[in-house]
Amino acid sequence: MGQAREVMDRLTVALTSKADAKVIGELFAQDAVAVTPDGGELHGRDDIAEYWRQMTEAVPEGSYESLHAYEVGDTAIDEGWFSGRNTGPIQLPSGDSLPPTQKEFRIRGVDFATVDADGLIADYRLYFDEMEFLGQLGLLPDEPS
Repeated sequence: MGQAREVMDRLTVALTSKADAKVIGELFAQDAVAVTPDGGELHGRDDIAEYWRQMTEAVPEGSYESLHAYEVGDTAIDEGWFSGRNTGPIQLPSGDSLPPTQKEFRIRGVDFATVDADGLIADYRLYFDEMEFLGQLGLLPDEPS
């Protein structure tokens, strides 16, 4: 197992155990860039740690089931299922928040983490179907009949 795989595995554990934004942030380079479906493009360790703080607050007991885990050079790639119950507020890009739905969800996603020479994540990409996530939480309008 190489350095990228080790760092990605540490991130997964940090996000699905007692999440600590500081610990999560320390896995990212100061000038890291992350791209997520719901957060857009995030710049810098602090913004990325804040994104994950909000997500782990919305789903404090999330779990991850790995389907595939790869490492190619300095990049680790994961595909799997993330599931949990929404028991905390969901932060919106506007700064507003939605109250917890108390609903369970299960979404499939893929993430890529490229590490730098210092062993920190410099570039991170997360892909999941945001509409599926919101639908499972009951946050989409009902379809017209």
